[in-house]
Amino acid sequence: MDASESSTDNSAGPGAGSAGPPSPPRTGWRRWAMDTRPLRRPAYRRLWSSTIVTAVGSQLTAVAVPKQIYDITGSSAWVGYASLAGLLPLVVFALWGGAIADHMDRRKLLLITNSGIAVTSLLFWAQAVTGLDSVLVLMALLALQQAFFGLNAPARNASIARLVPADELAAANALGSTVMQTGLVAGPLLAGALIPVIGLPELYLIDALALCATVWAVVRLPALPPLVAAVSRRAGWREVAAGFRYIALHKVLMLSFLADIIAMVLGMPRALFPQLAAETYAPYGEGLALGLLFAAIPIGAVLGGLLSGTFSRARRHGLMVIAAVAGWGAAVTGFGLSANLWVAVAFLAAAGVADMVSMVFRGAILLSAATDEMRGRMQGVFTVVVAGGPRLADVLHGTAGSAFGPRTAVVGGGLLVIVATLALATATPALRSYRA
Repeated sequence: MDASESSTDNSAGPGAGSAGPPSPPRTGWRRWAMDTRPLRRPAYRRLWSSTIVTAVGSQLTAVAVPKQIYDITGSSAWVGYASLAGLLPLVVFALWGGAIADHMDRRKLLLITNSGIAVTSLLFWAQAVTGLDSVLVLMALLALQQAFFGLNAPARNASIARLVPADELAAANALGSTVMQTGLVAGPLLAGALIPVIGLPELYLIDALALCATVWAVVRLPALPPLVAAVSRRAGWREVAAGFRYIALHKVLMLSFLADIIAMVLGMPRALFPQLAAETYAPYGEGLALGLLFAAIPIGAVLGGLLSGTFSRARRHGLMVIAAVAGWGAAVTGFGLSANLWVAVAFLAAAGVADMVSMVFRGAILLSAATDEMRGRMQGVFTVVVAGGPRLADVLHGTAGSAFGPRTAVVGGGLLVIVATLALATATPALRSYRA
């Protein structure tokens, strides 16, 4: 461990930790490119580098599990049931994990949970290589994996504010979000290329080996104990409830969650991609259209991350969230109106850029507006919102698409996002006036 990492971790306040002094401002063309100042912080660089490895590796398992379930059952319904089997553990353990992250050394929690995820990947590999062919075993392992992820994510995200100074929080979020979105693009493509060559079991094994690198990176992090001694030694549901009370008392936090719910529940059209590919964009080739529709939003998000220097230094974080969510709604509306596949993909990519901006500033608000003893619980709620919103959108858009047609449902959802966002901004000055 570097001396610079171990000497300042117990200082108080947002952004405290091994962060060091703020970096000097960038000039010239560098102001437009991704802001990489947080990577100068050794501890943050280690946390971020571990994300690079797992962003791709986790997507290998995310592709392998539904593929194996479909191979066993020949039913897409079972693939959907498996997704739901992972949702409940994710929600429960993300909320509980946030409370735990506020009561114990976050580095220790990351070591335990990353090791648990790695062992789960090895169990996925073992069941595949032995030819067990049990959907129930796969669903149980998926539930276990999502439980560990739910415990891990709040601690990982809450640690960022201890590793970089406050003026670099938005840039750090942009770096992390860009890596995760890149994994959403590269991981499935790599999985599709590797399955015919090496088979499903080896995908699980690659993920498990990649997670070993993540564990090593976490080992080299500085200790991240609570800055304020916890009143209770146990992180139970009373502490989870205290987190929700904290959100209710801090309006800007509640509004940031609400903005994301508006964007994802009303405006995420992915459930309609298969129908649009088979009907509206069939002349372009159903397979090509489906792949482009699913890839367009992550590609746009990556592009937004690479150009995050254009926005990551903004100080009016609340206003940036409002503008980004409204921009998401406008881009989704444009997508729904587009009969040309390439125009539709361009609108979805624009939506991805808007989503990246929203993620960056919502994450920065959570880290800067919450005290350190509450950051874990705020990140737990954030994980639930991010995971649950799109799933609710799948139900809403799927139902609306069947009733009114897919393009009408998409356009209607996009317009509702714009209206709801503007209403939120008008009615609640706390969010639009929030500054870093």
